[in-house]
Amino acid sequence: MPILERIHSPSDVRSLTRDELKVLADEIRSRLIDVCSRTGGHIGAGLGVVELTIALHAAFETPRDQLVWDVGHQGYPHKLLTGRNDRLETLRQENGLSGFLKRSESEYDVFGAGHAATAISAALGVAAGRDLRHENFKVVAIVGDGALTCGLAYEGLNNAGHSDRDVIVVLNDNEMSIAPNVGAISKYLTSVQRNSLYNRVRSAIGDLADTSGPGGIFSSIGLGTWVRRWEESLKALLTPGVLFEELGFRYFGPIDGHDIDAMIETFTAVRDLGGPRLVHVRTQKGKGFPAGESLEKWHALPPDHDPSTGKLRHASAATTYQKVFGKGLVELGSENDRVVAITAAMPSGTSTDLFANAYPSRFFDVGIAEGHAVTFAAGLATQRIRPIVAIYSTFLQRAYDGIIHDVAIQSLPVIFCLDRAGLVGEDGETHMGLYDIAYLLAVPNVTVTAPKDGREMLGLLRTAVGHEKGPFSIRYPRDAAPDTVPPISEIEAVPYGTWEVLRHGADVALLATGTMVRPALEAADVLSAEGLRITVVNCRFLKPYDEVTLAAVLANHSRVLVVEEGTVVNGFGAYMSTVIARQDPSVRVVAHGVPDRIIPAASRARQLAVTGLDASGIAARVRALSEQESEAVAG
Repeated sequence: MPILERIHSPSDVRSLTRDELKVLADEIRSRLIDVCSRTGGHIGAGLGVVELTIALHAAFETPRDQLVWDVGHQGYPHKLLTGRNDRLETLRQENGLSGFLKRSESEYDVFGAGHAATAISAALGVAAGRDLRHENFKVVAIVGDGALTCGLAYEGLNNAGHSDRDVIVVLNDNEMSIAPNVGAISKYLTSVQRNSLYNRVRSAIGDLADTSGPGGIFSSIGLGTWVRRWEESLKALLTPGVLFEELGFRYFGPIDGHDIDAMIETFTAVRDLGGPRLVHVRTQKGKGFPAGESLEKWHALPPDHDPSTGKLRHASAATTYQKVFGKGLVELGSENDRVVAITAAMPSGTSTDLFANAYPSRFFDVGIAEGHAVTFAAGLATQRIRPIVAIYSTFLQRAYDGIIHDVAIQSLPVIFCLDRAGLVGEDGETHMGLYDIAYLLAVPNVTVTAPKDGREMLGLLRTAVGHEKGPFSIRYPRDAAPDTVPPISEIEAVPYGTWEVLRHGADVALLATGTMVRPALEAADVLSAEGLRITVVNCRFLKPYDEVTLAAVLANHSRVLVVEEGTVVNGFGAYMSTVIARQDPSVRVVAHGVPDRIIPAASRARQLAVTGLDASGIAARVRALSEQESEAVAG
């Protein structure tokens, strides 16, 4: 029987010999590659922490001792060791295992996370709670995959070091987030490890220390103690540890994150100490993945791929919005040398890597630092540069203060391109882009738009670059772009603040935004066969709205359904309800969007159906609205 099949909890891991643990690491790696080739998932990070995860569970008494993982996609090996191996095939599927850590899924998942750099702050909170309750267990935060490019990690380090609490931070240093790490801290962490002089001196000191130990030739004159002190001083001078020591942590490392023996010995020794400690572990992201070393490309893979090549077995010919955006951005950059692109550690995820290759001096990857990205863009905008900030909707939430304080209040023309807006499918709750409409509508001076297709997205991008009177946002989904999109040179700017009436009727008006335009048209076709005459309006500008077109709609309709792929609370429907009530209180307005609840992982198509945002769901809502109107008239 494979060793992995005998592992039902970490106590089983602690019963294995060191040789068995090494076999277990190989089996975990094979299991992850096999399952993720069918389910998809964040394969690279998990493969890099296999030995680290084994060593942590071997050295600490989990679940009594509590492990707090940063960014849950490092947690796949942790799931396998904590009783979830038999359900791994359900990873990222509806009613299956989460692609991230989830408190409701297992007692071993101390803190859920899908965004970077939360582990240190959360672990310090756990440790403070432990101390307030006068309990006694260890708390370990495992940070990595670019977390130290994020300001929140430093806020946590600063507070934890000052607190002097019993907390351990494990820095999983793989030189990567999704793309290679950027910034001064990355250079700091790697410079000494590659310094041949330091490594030679350290080796020589080690040899001298050996001869100065018990029985050594220098032992009688106490030179061993002096040499060891000299070694510690040299380490403090030359290694990354000096930064963490100054922050209040005892520093250990760097150690090989694939050497189970070394890690268990280190963690066991560190475990029994007190105060803030940091263990610096160096790992290889994607270790053992058969397709090779394209670490950024293999960070996450879709379902049904060939692990030997990383390619889809049944690739779709459809072009995604993301790729349409990236290609259009490059073409726009050739027209206007003031255009620059900014992303937060997601060049491939946003397709801004295409722009980076074409115009490297005009591309800025700031690391996992969304707040910095926004304020940096604001600074650029003061110099008449046209910054285009491409960030997932869910991650731009982390920069909300900068949007208000640094961009909107100053009416700076920063362009926000919100990838993965709306329902995101298998990435689940932590990555839903459902709130950007609501949070941007609330900010003065911000133009809020949602294109119906790829061509209109590029038209709005052209409009945005020409708009000098404040910030401009464009949201688009994690999906294939309908229809073929021509080069941006053949696409005109969308007239500012305009809507587009796509279908005329007399019974109910559908005010549809972005991705909802197409299913609204399909619903109108279905309802037409039932005798309902439906108007469909493409509300591509959510703010400012098209006052002229809205007035015409209200003059001819007593019922309006507003459809959006975003939270129904405080969204575009709520905004239009207020506007229409002010203009014509007799018009019945209903908002139809994502319900006020957490949406779990499933396919995007399934999520749209469950929330009533496919053609069938929209048609059903129109029928209900019509029936209510008929009953009111009859009454």
